[in-house]
Amino acid sequence: MNTIEQESIVEQKSLRLLEEASEFGASDVHLLPREHDYLLFFRKYGQFTQVAQLPEDLAVRMISFYKYLSSLDISEKRKPQSGAFQRTVQDVMYSFRISTLPSAFLKESLAIRLLKQNYSLPIHSLCHFPESAMQLCSLLNTSSGLLLISGPTGSGKTTTLYSLLQYCAKDLSRHVISLEDPVESTQEQLLQIQVNERAGVTYSAGLKAILRHSPEVIMIGEIRDRETAKIAIEASLSGHLVITTIHAKDTINCLYRLVDLSVSIEDMRQMILAVVTQSLVTTNDMQYKALFEILAEDQLQMAIHHLSNKQPYSLPHQQTLRGQLARLQEMQYEYNAY
Repeated sequence: MNTIEQESIVEQKSLRLLEEASEFGASDVHLLPREHDYLLFFRKYGQFTQVAQLPEDLAVRMISFYKYLSSLDISEKRKPQSGAFQRTVQDVMYSFRISTLPSAFLKESLAIRLLKQNYSLPIHSLCHFPESAMQLCSLLNTSSGLLLISGPTGSGKTTTLYSLLQYCAKDLSRHVISLEDPVESTQEQLLQIQVNERAGVTYSAGLKAILRHSPEVIMIGEIRDRETAKIAIEASLSGHLVITTIHAKDTINCLYRLVDLSVSIEDMRQMILAVVTQSLVTTNDMQYKALFEILAEDQLQMAIHHLSNKQPYSLPHQQTLRGQLARLQEMQYEYNAY
């Protein structure tokens, strides 16, 4: 088999893999190297499913093909790289976010995040308990403040984020601008700005440019370091509603995470509108819905007060994710008994 034929087969298999991931409903594809081969996994709702073992030569060529589509350096295999490309799969436009990581076997691992473009779900359809949707929508009616969405990887933060933004844009007719690194899902109702350090579009420069466009709602993709934490605080101090995500296991730990990122207690007290942590659960009809732990208003101020005095604080059990999960399990038990 000549080189051209080999490249054609690799391209076909690589594109077919994206179709299979879409059909499976996967949010991520992972190619993990072993000593003599690669394992292929799909992730759906936070759970990994092994779907194949691939010969090392084929997997390496496929990774190179995805890097080529993402305009990454194919020859560089010692450093992590990230990029993205767009492609239509089964009449649906996707953005495929690529991330490579060198492994102990001197081989690259690959992660692909699948994101439907111009796609969002109504916030009421995401929530298992209707009161959570009502509370979230009520928070969005506020004109300024910082709304933080937290949760582990695979908990649906990105889906919730875009649903909230679409609610602001469509239902509330507010001007929404996002600052993302990278733009994960293109949305027609939003003005989306991509951070591009090489072109001089940093988070700081991007925020200054956004403020000149009279936004009412600003989305910052993720608070990942002190710089982005500072940017989020500055944006909310400018009198805008700022919505962003942050990695933390629950609402209270989110506040401790902000302390680690040098956010002052006074800034928290003045600027944080609410902290929301979510988790996915399976319903009786085998659908996935989200449970939301919401720390807001008096409870938020009380939590910040306890934090400033280095005292522990916890929400009432029924409001926590654990409490809601227990309530859900009780409802499912009654349903099955009936």
